[in-house]
Amino acid sequence: MKNIRISIEYDGTSFAGWQRQSRGIITVQGTIEQALGKILQETVTLAAAGRTDKGVHAREQVANFATHSLLEPARIVHSLNSLLPQTIRVTNPLEFPLDFHARHSARERSYRYFLLEQPSAIYGRFAGCSGGALDLSTMRRFAALLQGTHDFSAFSKEDRNNPGRMCTVHHCDWYRDHRFLVFQISANRFLRSMVRYLVDAMIKAGKGLLSVDEFRCMLETGIPTVQLNPALPNGLFLWNVRY
Repeated sequence: MKNIRISIEYDGTSFAGWQRQSRGIITVQGTIEQALGKILQETVTLAAAGRTDKGVHAREQVANFATHSLLEPARIVHSLNSLLPQTIRVTNPLEFPLDFHARHSARERSYRYFLLEQPSAIYGRFAGCSGGALDLSTMRRFAALLQGTHDFSAFSKEDRNNPGRMCTVHHCDWYRDHRFLVFQISANRFLRSMVRYLVDAMIKAGKGLLSVDEFRCMLETGIPTVQLNPALPNGLFLWNVRY
């Protein structure tokens, strides 16, 4: 038995997220597992560092799978890329100890969100849009409040009655890159749609529609006192994973 770790880059536009779903629903995990099954002639289950939502992209997703195949990892990935659509590329195949798990072994995950202030026919596939000018300095002040360990219940789709709502944010900031505003955040873990909810909150702050006190209250109590909607998924990238 071998445990193979791979890195995966994908354009999530046409996929219903990472996680395998019922037959007929196209996901990144399901597409790769189906191709691996043909190559290895066995059922393969991928474990991934993070489960991206529908329409979300990955610059570097990390996954691993167990196989009895005698094929070398590089040969497996070469064959895999020949079967996958152009919107998925697999690289960096390595054999790891059997106790390595892409999700459980990860120490830090990083995401970036690319935001346009005005719509773009060209760049809109990979960026959200605020539909108006934003105060970047205000958004940076809000981002600074996120660093540390907090209950992110107010910024998540998940059942707020479930345990395990605490996340530790190691780094968080906004910066301007030409026409884009870019939000970068690194943490030990993320709740479902957490980054997209945070982006929506900070867009509201950048428009003067959300105060520091309101934002801090949601962060301290975990109670959503302001109506938030997850920012568009097309601007979000799983950027990298650290072990």
